[in-house]
Amino acid sequence: EAIPPLSTLIWKLGSIPIILANSIPKFWPIIIVSKSTYARWETCENIIPLKHLINFCNLTNNTLDYAIGLTDKKEYLKEKIKINISLIENNIKNLRLKQNLSQKEFAKSINTTQSVISAYEKGHTLIQTSFLYDICNRYKISSDKIIY
Repeated sequence: EAIPPLSTLIWKLGSIPIILANSIPKFWPIIIVSKSTYARWETCENIIPLKHLINFCNLTNNTLDYAIGLTDKKEYLKEKIKINISLIENNIKNLRLKQNLSQKEFAKSINTTQSVISAYEKGHTLIQTSFLYDICNRYKISSDKIIY
């Protein structure tokens, strides 16, 4: 399964992205994107990066699970989502170890490479939105188990 297109996220997250498309300067301090970047998200040419998706969730008070389509149940954030790469790296590694998988096996299960998993587990890079979705969908967990 693929991550939902931004048009689905627009519907789910409310009017913030629509306003953003028409009036980017209004949200410039919070979400710095050009209209062409936004258009590529909207047409699914590119997937919205996790840090921007988290900003959308924080602005609209919607859970990440709802935004990426892991649930249709609209729930509101109990607290703002904060990106903590060291926590995310530990959570990814702990999930992999709980499943008794090597990095290579875990990578194969979400259609990526061992080097990508290694980079996530070492905190060298923030997990991509599509891989977060794939992990949560494949292992039937909430994105909270990775992000928090």
